[in-house]
Amino acid sequence: MFKKDLSPSPKQKLKSSVQRSLRSSLLATYPLLTPHIDEILPKKASLESMKLPDRNTLYVLDSEPLFYQQDATTLLPHLKLVHRFPGGFPTVRIDRGAIRFVLSGATLMAPGLTSKGGRLPVEGAAKALVEGEELQQRADDEGRWSRELAKGEPVVIVAEGKEHACAVGTLVTGTEEVKAKGKGPVVEDAHFLGDGLWNIATD
Repeated sequence: MFKKDLSPSPKQKLKSSVQRSLRSSLLATYPLLTPHIDEILPKKASLESMKLPDRNTLYVLDSEPLFYQQDATTLLPHLKLVHRFPGGFPTVRIDRGAIRFVLSGATLMAPGLTSKGGRLPVEGAAKALVEGEELQQRADDEGRWSRELAKGEPVVIVAEGKEHACAVGTLVTGTEEVKAKGKGPVVEDAHFLGDGLWNIATD
C-alpha cells in the first residue's frame, strides 16, 4: 500500500473531541496500550492528521507518527510506535525466508508462519478475547500469541532472529484457519520497514 515514497501533505490540528474519540478507539483495539496511553497520547497533546494517498490518514504528535487509518476503518500502529511499545500489539512471527518478501511489500503467505521459524498462536489458544482479561494476552517465550487472532484483526509481524517488528497489517485469514490450511494469503498491503509510510517526513 505504501510501497512508493509519499509526499508529506499539510498537517491539520484535531479538535479535542476527535482526539478523545481516537484515544478510546485506540484503547478498544489495543487494550495492552492502556498502561502507556498517557505517554502515547497525553490528554493535553495536540494531535495532527495528515492526508495520504488511497484515502489513508496518518496521525502525528510532535512530528512523531503514531498510527494510520484507511477510510474510517481500524486504526493501525505506525512501526515507530510498535518499536516503542512492542508488547502492546498482537503478533505473529515469520521465518527468515519470508523477511525479504515482506520487506518488498509482498503479501504474507501462510508458509512463512507455519514453517519451523514461524510462530502462530499457541496450540489450544483461546478463540477470542475474554471480557475483563484483555490485559492478560501476550506472546510466550517462544513468540506464540496467547489467543487466536481473527480475520480482519490488526497484527504486528515480527521476524525470526530480529529484535524489532518489520511490518503491520490486517489479517485476511484468521490464525486458526492458517494453521489448518497451511497455505494462502495471511496479510496483504502491510506497512513495512523502509516503505513510504516509514520514510515520510512528518516535521
